Amino acid sequence: MKLKEIYNSPDTVISFEVFPPKSLTQADQDSKIEALTLELKSLSKYNPSFISVTYGAGGSTRETTLNLVLKIKKELNIQPMPHFTCVGSTKSEILQYIKQFEINGINNILALRGDPPKGEGKFVKLEDGFGYANELVEFIKSKTDLGIGVAGYPECHQECCSLEVDIQNLKRKVESGAEAIITQLFYVNDRYFDFVEKAQRQGINVPIIPGILPVTSYNQIEKTVTLAGCELPADFKQKLEKHKDNAEAIKQIGLEFAASQCRELIRHGTQGMHFYTLNKAFAVDWILKELEINTKNEYTGV
Repeated sequence: MKLKEIYNSPDTVISFEVFPPKSLTQADQDSKIEALTLELKSLSKYNPSFISVTYGAGGSTRETTLNLVLKIKKELNIQPMPHFTCVGSTKSEILQYIKQFEINGINNILALRGDPPKGEGKFVKLEDGFGYANELVEFIKSKTDLGIGVAGYPECHQECCSLEVDIQNLKRKVESGAEAIITQLFYVNDRYFDFVEKAQRQGINVPIIPGILPVTSYNQIEKTVTLAGCELPADFKQKLEKHKDNAEAIKQIGLEFAASQCRELIRHGTQGMHFYTLNKAFAVDWILKELEINTKNEYTGV
């Protein structure tokens, strides 16, 4: 099922994101992937519509991404959605790689410009590659039958000069063939609501799905806020700072905040929620239980 069909549903669509584990040895990597599969099995009771799998900077996890995608499809019987970026690949290499997904029955892909490899501060377009996500979307659309998702930034991409310009960039991705938008994480729902409203006013009419990252540690949120440039609600920030030396308290505060955030999003009619799991099930499992998402993927808690 493609993204446009997945989000043509009266129910709140649930999806998850994971990343390929890194390891110096094949045996350790296999062990980590097996552990991740068990984590995902514990979340499968929520009937996720898909599980997205990230793609390392510069294609550093290319083969592991492919292997994990196929494992999710075969062993969990859940449709995976691999990420793919413009970084470090020519058009012929891109086509060869993404065709492997089609051959193996994958329906959707998340097309991103991507970050430069570690140690390189600036994105560099290859001579026979792509410099922008909309170019990658257009290429995938012309060469495959894959459904295509793209990224959106409620608080503006950090390399962009303004939200208005960023939304114009997003519109180009949609006009090139994107069927759905999954947002960067955020913690102030009004930022998301404002983003959706502005995008719709510009003629963007595909689903804009909120990306949710539950806070589970103080160090995590410090790093996340710095990297993503996202705002924290003042009262939430105060609670976190007050209990920053109490790991269990931080975890509970973060989970309760995420559940509250999701409730408000659902009340406002969001078509889905995409959870950044950080390869662990416990936080998302707690939240979905709290929201009373049943096995038919229907929200019953409001």
